[in-house]
Amino acid sequence: MQQEAVLKKAGLSVTESRKTILELFFASEGALAHADIEKHSSINIDRVTVYRTLQTFVESGIIHQIPTTDNTILYALCKDSCEAGHHHDEHVHFICVSCNKTNCLDDVMVPMVKLPKGFLPIQTAMIVKGTCIDCRN
Repeated sequence: MQQEAVLKKAGLSVTESRKTILELFFASEGALAHADIEKHSSINIDRVTVYRTLQTFVESGIIHQIPTTDNTILYALCKDSCEAGHHHDEHVHFICVSCNKTNCLDDVMVPMVKLPKGFLPIQTAMIVKGTCIDCRN
């Protein structure tokens, strides 16, 4: 099972809740919010377990966070090159204004931002809002 392999590769114990949450990410076409996971889980997982699992997945390089304009956090699967404590997901995120689905645009990289002398960037995120191909058709 793909979920078990991902968990083992990250050095995490394989639990039913972790497998279920990871399965939702594999089945999703876009990013997920905490509420999406609670709503669509096939088993009853309490809110704290979902929160802790998401944090563990972020720290382990399995998923990454996507900031939104309304200060909520979305989560999406990382590329294979991410690892614990070091994400390589500096790509553009697209939010559809019609269906609210958020997609990682893996082939569109966030441009380098020239900062003034003395400023040290930690993370750069870029969000593009528009209409996705599904909503345009």
